[in-house]
Amino acid sequence: MSNTATIKKFLIEEFLPDLTENQLADEQDLLSSGAIDSLGLLKLIAWVEDRFGLAVDDTDLDPDNFRSAAAIDAFIVGSRQGVTS
Repeated sequence: MSNTATIKKFLIEEFLPDLTENQLADEQDLLSSGAIDSLGLLKLIAWVEDRFGLAVDDTDLDPDNFRSAAAIDAFIVGSRQGVTS
């Protein structure tokens, strides 16, 4: 089951209030576009841990895991299946 809609809702509420869910592409690079900076990334990781009941450890802190809504969803699915980077 995809978590993309939930992730996009959080991203819009916290970082992109001028966009709608339809305007935020699943693959939009949030890091290179400047939508999320290093502090925002920490906030996003904390939210993922809390919302999805995951423990993000040091080996999971690859920025590519949090680069887009689709990447975050893939990370969550992989973490639940025991497959992380």
